[in-house]
Amino acid sequence: MITSIQGILAESGLVRAVIEIGGFGYEVNVPVTTAERLPAVGTEVKLHTFVVYREDAQTLYGFSTAEDRDFFRLMIENVTGIGPKMALSIMSRLSLALLQGAIRSGDIAMLSKCPGIGKKTAERLVIELKSRVGAPAGAMGALAAAEGPATPGSIHGDAVAALVALGYKVGDADEAVRRASLTLGPAATTESLIKKALA
Repeated sequence: MITSIQGILAESGLVRAVIEIGGFGYEVNVPVTTAERLPAVGTEVKLHTFVVYREDAQTLYGFSTAEDRDFFRLMIENVTGIGPKMALSIMSRLSLALLQGAIRSGDIAMLSKCPGIGKKTAERLVIELKSRVGAPAGAMGALAAAEGPATPGSIHGDAVAALVALGYKVGDADEAVRRASLTLGPAATTESLIKKALA
């Protein structure tokens, strides 16, 4: 199993990256949440990976953190009806923190707003994964340091809630706060995240 890949970022797109290693270019499918964190083309990058083998293809999926990769694997291996493409779509719409928070709290409405996810699939996500996502503090790892868990009372979660109160859709609010967090760094306050997200 290929668990990580490190090399020069040759190409970068919304849902794919090409990483060059020893003269070979490896195409890696990535969620938007990882694409947002990729460095400039031509610089070194490391992604945590998961490979899906099929009779006619071998597809490599990459993530900025091991926690993201492990959650992707958890979804495709434990939730009926969710394959790699749908799992990547879900993880492109919501940050891991917000996604895990929605599963823990049983927020079917938020989950069903992800592209391709209806109410029944959202319910399956909650039923199959609620006991597996763990407590917020233990599950977040490196992601928590970068953006904070999106749970009520957290800086990230409060900023998302404020944008939703202003009329943003949950996924759009989460994306705006993620981008603001990447720009401002871990010392950002709720107020500074909201201002940057609205800018």
